[in-house]
Amino acid sequence: MTTKKRIALVHATSIAIDPIRLAFEAAWPEVERVNILEDSLSPDRERDGAITEQMSDRILALARYARMIGSDAVLFTCSSFGTAIERAASMLDIPVLKPNEAMFEAAIRKGGRIAMLYTFPPARDGMEAEFREEAARVDPSADIESFLVDGAIDAVRAGNDATHNRLVSEAAAKLEGFDAITLAHFSTARARQAVQAVTTIPVLTSPDAAVAKLRRLLA
Repeated sequence: MTTKKRIALVHATSIAIDPIRLAFEAAWPEVERVNILEDSLSPDRERDGAITEQMSDRILALARYARMIGSDAVLFTCSSFGTAIERAASMLDIPVLKPNEAMFEAAIRKGGRIAMLYTFPPARDGMEAEFREEAARVDPSADIESFLVDGAIDAVRAGNDATHNRLVSEAAAKLEGFDAITLAHFSTARARQAVQAVTTIPVLTSPDAAVAKLRRLLA
């Protein structure tokens, strides 16, 4: 009898849960998913303006808990904790993925000029740094340009997905000359269909890319 793979999904906000659930159901439904929600992380990150040593310790503790319960891999779904997740990954003996690393890998392979639509301002600098680190490994000529979709995250936090998706798609419709569009956060992935409807540029999301990478790693 084949044992199901167990993937721990660590969320800093509840709005990231549905997009990754849907991605797994579409591409890897047989995997066992464990949701770990610690929703004080996101407001604390916004308040502090940086990843503090204490916050890094909290991320490590969550990753260690995921390992303790028998997870085969850990996927963090919030895009504001990159360096802390890297630290955790270096200290565990199972794959620990940042939310966007798989999406950035895929985007860079599509071409050199990438647009990123983001809705949570504290995440921008860290995500751009992650992109450039990945580009240095895959294609040093690749570059990223980020566009804030103002008001979108407030809409989705209020349960208004339609407004969120409209705002993101309106921003996407203005983009020209890019090789790919990346939807920065797990919560933004809910706008993928709306964005694809208004552009011919390939659209990539973190949940779909992360599921594909995890499946490759654990095959």
